[in-house]
Amino acid sequence: MTIDPIVDTDGVTTTTIGIYSPGAMGSALGRAWRDEGCDVVTTVAGRSERTRSLAENLTTLPDLEAVVAAADLVVSIGPPAEAVAMSREIAAACVATGSQPRVADLNAISPATVARIAAVLVPAGCELIDGSISGGPPRPGSTTHLYLSGPSADTVVRLRGVGLASKKVGDRIGTASAVKMSTAAVYKGFTALIVQALRTAYANDVLDIVLADLSEEFGQLIEDAATRIAMAASKASRYVGEMHQIADTQEAAGARPELYDAMAVVYESLAATDLATLTPEAAADSADLPAALDRLVPAR
Repeated sequence: MTIDPIVDTDGVTTTTIGIYSPGAMGSALGRAWRDEGCDVVTTVAGRSERTRSLAENLTTLPDLEAVVAAADLVVSIGPPAEAVAMSREIAAACVATGSQPRVADLNAISPATVARIAAVLVPAGCELIDGSISGGPPRPGSTTHLYLSGPSADTVVRLRGVGLASKKVGDRIGTASAVKMSTAAVYKGFTALIVQALRTAYANDVLDIVLADLSEEFGQLIEDAATRIAMAASKASRYVGEMHQIADTQEAAGARPELYDAMAVVYESLAATDLATLTPEAAADSADLPAALDRLVPAR
């Protein structure tokens, strides 16, 4: 198949995208872009069987060095707490291979952390694009929002994909991450509140009364509480770092950081429960709220 290159305003073409790393979100983004005509490469070296399964429809290469050598654009997406370490690995691979791809950091991190990542990648010759994701992995019938900022943000905005809506939000590195820190504060903060409230209601045998009351105001969000709680538990370990990133962002904006540092404690506790042993794929099928709440006990 002949791939039509995506031409940037400065004449640079993007035809090959490297995904680091191909978890649920990374693999879904890769498939969305691949289906629109881009070559997408990744590596599963050292990754779990689940990740290998998620990436099975993408072109896999032996290691990260092979990925950066092949790619015009490298997309970094992983646990927020590992974002800086991932940027160091990308930079080292670029130096080792003499490659200088653009790098789109799509991790859920603060603007200050993005600045640290830029300080790692720019000396390696890699131009950084700041990005953030709102929503689940892109798929038909839903919309995942991808916000991008930086001088070359249009490079990624032009990458179309089913279920993906991309938008440039500014020319400054850090702007897209500021969007994520603000939206995630509401989405994941609300989920943490739901976990705490319904766990308490269940323990006091008033769950039905509490659900009926909350449903008047929150409707579908409460109806989907079992899935929301199970999904949050399955990803709770990575949300801990994200809550600290939000706290740092809010403190830099003049707000108090303690609320989201406390949210990090909620997710840390959730990550240690039996419910957190579910994969996100299994958690998505959870519909029995009492059954989910019953599993909020320490994992064996």
